Amino acid sequence: MTTFATMVINMVSKAVAARQTIQASEFKAKCLALMDDVARTGGVWVVTKNGRPIAELRPYSGKRAGSPFGLHPKLAITGDIVAPMDDIEWKVLA
Repeated sequence: MTTFATMVINMVSKAVAARQTIQASEFKAKCLALMDDVARTGGVWVVTKNGRPIAELRPYSGKRAGSPFGLHPKLAITGDIVAPMDDIEWKVLA
């Protein structure tokens, strides 16, 4: 086996080993302790339900979304957002 192939296999093995799994019911009981573990070790926990992965608990990346709730940065909400659509005056921002 080539050196590159060996290196790739080792990287994949480490990535799989770094992801520990936990059942959702157990996660519920140990959530705060697991968050401390992730913060300390940088590891990733995969939460499973009925043996299927449903979520990951991983370290926070420190990045914020460019705009709140995924809205376009130039979008401005003005007025009553729950008013009937007939009463809304639409304005295009450049």
